[in-house]
Amino acid sequence: MAPVRTTGAVVAAISVTIALLSLFLYKSKPSSKMLPSKKNPRNGLLGAIGNTPLIRINSLSEATGCEILGKCEFLNPGGSVKDRVAVKIIEEALESGDLAPGGVVTEGSVGSTAISLATVAPAYGCKCHVVIPDDVAIEKSQILEALGATVERVRPVSITHRDHFVNVAKRRASEANEFALKHRKDDANQRGVANGTTEKTNGFQYDEEKQSLFSRNCTGGYFADQFENLANFRAHYEATGPEIWEQTGGNVDAFVAGAGTGGTLAGVSKFLQERNSNIKCFLIDPPGSGLFNKVTRGVMYTREEAEGQRLKNPFDTITEGIGINRITKNFMMAKLDGAFRGTDKEAVEMSRFLMKNDGLFLGSSSAMNCVGAVRAAQSIGPGHTIVTILCDSGMRHLSKFFSADYLSQYGLTPSASGLEFLGVG
Repeated sequence: MAPVRTTGAVVAAISVTIALLSLFLYKSKPSSKMLPSKKNPRNGLLGAIGNTPLIRINSLSEATGCEILGKCEFLNPGGSVKDRVAVKIIEEALESGDLAPGGVVTEGSVGSTAISLATVAPAYGCKCHVVIPDDVAIEKSQILEALGATVERVRPVSITHRDHFVNVAKRRASEANEFALKHRKDDANQRGVANGTTEKTNGFQYDEEKQSLFSRNCTGGYFADQFENLANFRAHYEATGPEIWEQTGGNVDAFVAGAGTGGTLAGVSKFLQERNSNIKCFLIDPPGSGLFNKVTRGVMYTREEAEGQRLKNPFDTITEGIGINRITKNFMMAKLDGAFRGTDKEAVEMSRFLMKNDGLFLGSSSAMNCVGAVRAAQSIGPGHTIVTILCDSGMRHLSKFFSADYLSQYGLTPSASGLEFLGVG
């Protein structure tokens, strides 16, 4: 058999093939200069808010036979779902002229909204003044002060009391406006005296203690009013709800969450039900709150409470951030199919269960939401997709919700080995 001769044309063809293959492999290598568009740097702190991951909570999904998904709002820069609300409130206030750069945003909050406002306010050239109950976990005050906010801790009282933390925050905004007006008049009068055109006349008296709350260059105050300000609802209707819809590809059967202001529950539920009226939306409500009764019975209080046995400050829950005894404008926007009652013990047990089985270190309201997700799974049966909100992490709850000494005082020491506290084998 004659030897095979390699012609010049064959050699050339092989050389070209090798060259093209090398070029292809080189082009296929990831380049730091050619990042996918969604990997591009976001625009500052504000650009990092929202578009949080939606994760499968494996332990709860496997235990219930449903796909239970959690929206990881604790990954926002300020550490909670309230970052979205803070941005929306401040942006709308600036657009309307109710707030100006250099102004102070005031709020009455049990922590998360206040921390979010204190986090984002500097990005708009504003400051933050927060009024919180003095029984809230101390680390929340410490975080607020570290963020540069002014913090007032007041005793817990009924919302009808003038010194309820929300009412105090509202007054502080008015005082900031008076303070700014006083100094504008003073500055104008001083300029007039210097020009020899007018006399300085100002009979306004201002309390020195209040004056020390605001900086000399304060341009005024704005009360965020997270409970009644519908910017709260719009933040979730325009962003959180659409994100959940997109992340699930529209494959969602139920949504469940607790309500404090009601903004998250209302915004998400209304958006989802507008997309698909078959999606069931539920409230999970902690002890002491009247919302469960309102949703399930149409009245805020039980008969015993309505007959005068209800306390002025009836909350007997360690779950911070959810539960209320009035209907807010935000909550009124919610589209609900039902409600579940959760207990403090269930929230505590759930938080430890998720830490042990999923590595999720969640705060009290997040844990209660997961209790609600299991209740929803039990209600609608296996084979469904249920979404809830992981509002914040456990980092802000170390002195109470994650304190063994504190929990033991109330008989809430966790002891469950699984989900038996919810009747799941």
